[in-house]
Amino acid sequence: QVQLVESGGGLVQPGGSLRLSCAASGSIFSIVNIGWYRQAPGNERELVATVTAGHSTNYADSVKGRVTISRDNGKNTVYLQMSSLQPEDTAVYYCYTRAYTTPRDWDDYWGQGTQVTVSS
Repeated sequence: QVQLVESGGGLVQPGGSLRLSCAASGSIFSIVNIGWYRQAPGNERELVATVTAGHSTNYADSVKGRVTISRDNGKNTVYLQMSSLQPEDTAVYYCYTRAYTTPRDWDDYWGQGTQVTVSS
């Protein structure tokens, strides 16, 4: 009922920047929070950043100061602006949302992932 479509991944040099986008669509009554997780080879999937309906943000310690999450409510779109990227940021980045499809029914939804590779 809820679909998440990511874009903006790719190859970037160390120290470079990328902006990821995620558009949510479908039978959305309301969004509790929306944001990004990532998974590198051999690692568990981990939080990068999320933003709530009340515009409260949450960042992983590893990306604080280098990443900004923002939300365009009118477009149901969330962005992840990343700078000072390093090889350890290389991962598949997944868009995530916890959303209500009715006033009482909610679930967690995931995008298909977009590859970010930081390499010279």
